[in-house]
Amino acid sequence: MYNMLTIIGATATGKTSLAVRLAGELGGEVISADSRQLYRGMNLGTGKDLEEYVHEGRAVPYHLIDIADAGERYNLFMYQQEFLKVWRDCERRGVFPVLCGGSGLYVESILKAYRMTPVPENKELRERLASKSLAELTEILASYRNLHNTTDTDTAKRAIRAIEIAEYYKTHEPEEGEFPRVNSLVVGVFFDRESRRQRITERLHARLKAGMVEEVKGLLDRGVAPEDLIYYGLEYKFLTLYLTGALKYEEMVEQLNIAIHQFAKRQMTWFRKMERDGCPIHWLDGNMPLDEKVEQVKVWLAEGEGMESTR
Repeated sequence: MYNMLTIIGATATGKTSLAVRLAGELGGEVISADSRQLYRGMNLGTGKDLEEYVHEGRAVPYHLIDIADAGERYNLFMYQQEFLKVWRDCERRGVFPVLCGGSGLYVESILKAYRMTPVPENKELRERLASKSLAELTEILASYRNLHNTTDTDTAKRAIRAIEIAEYYKTHEPEEGEFPRVNSLVVGVFFDRESRRQRITERLHARLKAGMVEEVKGLLDRGVAPEDLIYYGLEYKFLTLYLTGALKYEEMVEQLNIAIHQFAKRQMTWFRKMERDGCPIHWLDGNMPLDEKVEQVKVWLAEGEGMESTR
């Protein structure tokens, strides 16, 4: 019997609306698995869409959103610790958890019950890698078989940190610790490549119109260092480069649009790898009406053991 529902998919596929609707109908609560939605004040750029957390006029509770200040460096170990607190609380209250997000490593660390230890800084390694390009760092990271996340390494600092973590686990066994064995139905939402590209571009322009530039300017004005925002990648990287004069507006929009498309492709690559590694994913066509998606997921939940991957 399933004790959790997981909704995954690339950016701009409507994961949040599906997760909220299902949580509302199942009497559950949403647990975010998004590495950027953790940060307070980073709303439009991360696609929090907090106004969507309502079902039939009632708020649907959510967790692991807005739990860290912009400028902090949150990591997987910290995420797992917070997830455990939420999981145990849901279990105590008899609440069905709905995990939702596009950060493949965060999702996989829960579904596979990775036992993590906090990884310290390796100054010598960082110095050796400091002069390398992002492409070179990505190639180095790909050589590791240890746990690492290639979906979020779109800046050199993030890639160096990922290599640092992978290098640490070459010589350190993860500590044993209590972690729930989750039996989750995993549902993925997908669009064909062209539809996904169109949705991403349209959403980017909508968010820019809604005030995403002003959001990033506000973070800078409040004292968040430009390099810290650039570290978060994607919207915060390119908007910061624009606001600090490194890019013109048109250049920023074009380069950011391309970067988000590339990010979505990496997300799908990660999810396909999860399938190859033995995680069944039940795929839903994103073009299906929301009501039909909800009913299909309910059928899969009722079947208990689920079905083989359908895509």
